[in-house]
Order: sequence, then C-alpha cells, then structure tokens
Amino acid sequence: MDDVDDRLERTIEALLDARRDGASICPSEAARAVDPAGWRDLMPAARAAAGRLAAGGRAEVTQGGTVVDVSTARGPVRVRRPR
Repeated sequence: MDDVDDRLERTIEALLDARRDGASICPSEAARAVDPAGWRDLMPAARAAAGRLAAGGRAEVTQGGTVVDVSTARGPVRVRRPR
C-alpha cells in the first residue's frame, strides 16, 4: 500500500466520521479530497480503499442499499459504516 492508498483510506474514514450515523459517502468524495484536480484518475484506488476498509470490517460498500463486493460491483457504489 502506498501513500495515496493510505490517504484515501484515512479520508474515507474521516468523511464517514463527519457524517451522521447511517449516512454514506461516494468514493469520489475521498478521491476529490485527496486530489481535487486529478480525482478521476484516483477512482479505482478509492474504490479499492473502500474495499480494504470493508474487508477489515470498518466499512460497508453498498449499491442500491444492498451490501456488495466492490471488486465485482459495476457502476456507482456508496460507502458507509457497518450496520
């Protein structure tokens, strides 16, 4: 894991901590916070960071409100704290 991956994980967690209980974020919010100009290039890394947090039990990745595996999910996903 490199510095950008670590920053993305920390940013996802900070964004979730700042939200009300049960709220979710889009991985793009973390990517934009880490690199406002190049956030689109960070999207695969942001989704991977969300996946690592989910694998560690620190987050859930959802699509349409259902928990999904981010590595196989196609299209937009959200990240929330585990319920």
